[in-house]
Amino acid sequence: MRNWTFMMMPLLLAGCAGTYEPKPLTPKQLAELDEALAGKVAGEPQTCISRVPQTNLRVISNNVLLYRASSKLTYKNELIGSCNGLTRGDIMVVRSFGSQMCRGDITTTVSPMSGIASGACALGDFIPYRTPKK
Repeated sequence: MRNWTFMMMPLLLAGCAGTYEPKPLTPKQLAELDEALAGKVAGEPQTCISRVPQTNLRVISNNVLLYRASSKLTYKNELIGSCNGLTRGDIMVVRSFGSQMCRGDITTTVSPMSGIASGACALGDFIPYRTPKK
């Protein structure tokens, strides 16, 4: 019986593993994203970035965020999962440790009116978009 359990474990775990397919951006969201990143060039994805003030967060969709670090640098983050409520103005609460936000940090959304959690997801990689030097 014990050997049977160990042989079946990979199959059982595979059955629990799901895939997440993000909802495609609407034409309006695509236009907003294109406008925000216009003239900038994508760099290599980064696992962590320094904490950026919340005032520089721009919600594109329930699973795409932009962090504006400066006029020349913006980070795009595609969330792992979808934080329902972001597009309707819910507050994003990131649980991270230390002075950085990193891939995998848990994020929840909370309704500002009721204080009730409306969604949960995790941060993805941070893709830097920089204005090229002239």
